[in-house]
Amino acid sequence: MSRHSRGIFITFEGLDGCGKSTQLEKLAHRLRLQKFQVVVTREPGGTRIAEKIRQLLLDTRTGALSANAELAMMFAARAQHIQEVIQPGLAEGKVILCDRFTDSTEAYQGGGRRLGSEPVLALHRILCGDLQPDLTIFMNSDVGTCVERARRRNRDLASAKKEGEHDENRFERENRAFFTRVQQAYLTIAERESQRVILIDASGTPDQTQKKIWEVVRPKLKLSKSA
Repeated sequence: MSRHSRGIFITFEGLDGCGKSTQLEKLAHRLRLQKFQVVVTREPGGTRIAEKIRQLLLDTRTGALSANAELAMMFAARAQHIQEVIQPGLAEGKVILCDRFTDSTEAYQGGGRRLGSEPVLALHRILCGDLQPDLTIFMNSDVGTCVERARRRNRDLASAKKEGEHDENRFERENRAFFTRVQQAYLTIAERESQRVILIDASGTPDQTQKKIWEVVRPKLKLSKSA
């Protein structure tokens, strides 16, 4: 059963390989033990249509995709995701835990692709109704460590796929300068949106990181210190 008349929207951000997905699942498990209704979702993706867009965006065979087309596709997937998953879940009083949201687009396309923040934020206002998370967990970690971890993971996944199947390695093929720009964009967002975006040092063990995240999430959900 829900504890809120309107749900809570929490997003996880950071470079691939920082441990976002692991921490999101750990938080979902802990919240379910507290009897919250939890929806775990991701971007790009989260719906049948958006997952098809994800395949195009992340597959290495889509290497010729322009930066502007990439930006437009990210928001096409997001608009569908908001309509089908996020807004209905919030209306039902659920906790929505989302792996990436518009901050990722501002960091990767705005920063990494050098498109700037202005077009990203303009599209967000137009296509997303300016929907903002109630809380964003930005998992800050070393750029080199994250990139190597993400590349190793995707190599392992790719080796397990059958010939002709989609992979998700397109971004991991970018150079170190690209990911440094992405990380700097994230830090700029965290400074600008300091009331919403909480920076979490993700350099420790998964349990240490989870403890830091819980101390941020717990008061947001009005849970006691003993929870």
